[in-house]
Amino acid sequence: MNQLWSHCHAITMVGGRYSLIEDAALIVVDGRIDWIGREIDLPKQHFDASHDLGGRWLTPGLIDCHTHLVFGGDRSGEFEQRLEGADYETIARQGGGIVSSVRATRESDFETLYARAEARARVLLAEGVTTLEIKSGYGLDLDSERRMLQVARELERRLPVTVKTTCLAAHALPPEYAERSDDYIELVCETILPTLATEGLIDAVDGFCEGIAFSPAQMRRVFDTARHLGLPVKLHAEQLSRLGGCRLAAEFGALSADHVEYANAEDARAMAASGTTAVLLPGAFLTLRETQLPPIDAFREHGVAMALASDLNPGTSPVLSLRLMMNLGCTLFRLTPEEALAGVTLHAAKALGIDATHGSLEVGKVADAVAWDVTGPAELAYWLGGQLPGVRFRHGERITA
Repeated sequence: MNQLWSHCHAITMVGGRYSLIEDAALIVVDGRIDWIGREIDLPKQHFDASHDLGGRWLTPGLIDCHTHLVFGGDRSGEFEQRLEGADYETIARQGGGIVSSVRATRESDFETLYARAEARARVLLAEGVTTLEIKSGYGLDLDSERRMLQVARELERRLPVTVKTTCLAAHALPPEYAERSDDYIELVCETILPTLATEGLIDAVDGFCEGIAFSPAQMRRVFDTARHLGLPVKLHAEQLSRLGGCRLAAEFGALSADHVEYANAEDARAMAASGTTAVLLPGAFLTLRETQLPPIDAFREHGVAMALASDLNPGTSPVLSLRLMMNLGCTLFRLTPEEALAGVTLHAAKALGIDATHGSLEVGKVADAVAWDVTGPAELAYWLGGQLPGVRFRHGERITA
């Protein structure tokens, strides 16, 4: 189908900049952008359909490149514990944290997990998200990890959203492997990853490199397995301490290193050289009341792409607004509104390895977009969450649900 989108101001995000085209129009053919420019220069041709965007500001569809959207239960009790003074590590070592979500997830059947995940996903989609990354990691055994990833695949089938799945089996040590972390990593590498990869459920492999999780040596083995399976890698790195996770991620050409509060200039140089994106997660930073800021200036100096994501999870980032993360990226991490928008469009696409097809309004790319009723692009980061009126498109089709 040959469509015309007209009467808008296009924030293209080419090169990670606003790259504004005022009084713009787009031609969309079979779900991809075929032409974009000033409406006055629009080629004369027949269109099967047209959308008058009413002078709105058009951006690429938003991309949430780091979520744990599928899980059982909730951890509101731990929220109360933290308010009473307990820290993340203490709660985890008492059997809370990730392991408590593992129990609830293992006890949940497919239908229960799906229903709760869909409800959360719909909130994100209503705010302009057209692409989601969804991690496993609350199953920690083959059957439960499989079920989580199957739910993620089903969300893409039923909802107007692109879903990239990430196997995060190396997220925490399950209770049945207490004091046997190497044995569990063997299970991940010899059974969980190969099986789920063969079943077509994995787009990337992730892990948690931290004192309360897994060591760089153990993550190296996971990454070696992923490389053998032909899967790209990502890493939760330098969130609570500096163990060398960013350097490991860079060594393996990881798509991203996420959290990165304790990264430094050396890590930034290594990530720049490997093209590894820094995924900033201000929701977890806020919830955990952290004070160690990511090295934003070093990332800027060395040209490291910075993405922003919700880190939607039941414990440390119960976030249902990607635009709120844009605001917090600006207010807490001192990003500019332009950097924040790049962080949820082009750079988020880079963190998922899909920047050749998503994340900016360019000829040849998928026509995922949002036309916003705002006065300018900075307003997207200005408001503290909430749904801004607008028109949403995925693969060139207007989203009405």
